[in-house]
Amino acid sequence: MSINILLAGVGGQGLVLTTKIICEAAFKQGYDVKSNDVVGLSQRGGKVWGSVKIGEKIYSPNILPGCGDFLIGLEPLEGLRLSYLMREKGTIILNKKIIPPVPVIFEKEIYPINLYDSLKEKFNVISIDATQEGIKMGSEKVANTILIGMLAKKIDIPNDVWYLAIKENVPTKFIDMNIKAFEFGLTNFR
Repeated sequence: MSINILLAGVGGQGLVLTTKIICEAAFKQGYDVKSNDVVGLSQRGGKVWGSVKIGEKIYSPNILPGCGDFLIGLEPLEGLRLSYLMREKGTIILNKKIIPPVPVIFEKEIYPINLYDSLKEKFNVISIDATQEGIKMGSEKVANTILIGMLAKKIDIPNDVWYLAIKENVPTKFIDMNIKAFEFGLTNFR
């Protein structure tokens, strides 16, 4: 059995670091872990995505359509775009902070206002303005750590392992803020 985690966002949101923290925590807990990140468009603020598979023995990081257990949407529209890979009733954790894509900025397309409703029809959706919560803590850069905390509540990895993965991967001066953000996500959501 494996746990299949998808990540979706926009370039510059910290998807690579988020993926790394999840992988490190799972590896430290003794799981076999495979991951990949598609970040080529990040230079242009384009969409980025990745996957993490955790289990006893994992052969590939690729997640087939309908097999994702969790999706962390660092940006809501990007979460919607990757949701086709999720299994029905899987859990989607969304940051509500909107970063409009270029076609929306140039008024060629409209940002979908009902995306939460369409996601809630098929999936368990937990959403928060993690960016705003991060600002309240001192930096919007801890938004993803809040989302990791929300994910950690649903995965069998002890908190002290998550703390260690965070401490080893964020800059020293931001460790305390990231731990606080992780605990906020862990304790404030179902």
